Amino acid sequence: MSRLGVHSKRLNLKTQGESEILDITEKVSAVVKGSGLKSGIACVFTPGSTCAVTTTEYEPGLLSDIPAALERIAPKNIQYRHDEKWGDGNGHSHVRSALLGPSITIPFDEGRLNLGTWQQIVFVELDVRPRQREVIVKVIGEP
Repeated sequence: MSRLGVHSKRLNLKTQGESEILDITEKVSAVVKGSGLKSGIACVFTPGSTCAVTTTEYEPGLLSDIPAALERIAPKNIQYRHDEKWGDGNGHSHVRSALLGPSITIPFDEGRLNLGTWQQIVFVELDVRPRQREVIVKVIGEP
């Protein structure tokens, strides 16, 4: 039976506001490589209810298509009960975050993430204003 190792790191991000999509693949890869673990999983999680982590091909077309699709699914200009209660105008941001999700888990082997050729890890800012954000990368695997 092999022993599992655990390594954790927090990444700090500064966003410009709604619909910004940041490629964090290299940062997550560096955490995995720096963990010293050979094979396992990396959980990438953001503790926020108006942001998300997912994967996509990080290219200009999709950087436009994703916010446009989110606008069709959870439009800004409709009534949200959250906005009625809090008056902060980001009800749609919370709904979009719930749809995309706060985390992903990626397997890795030989210290390298098992991502597809055109697949990058992205942080999606969904709030209506610039924010200081945190992403937690928890690496669990075999040394």
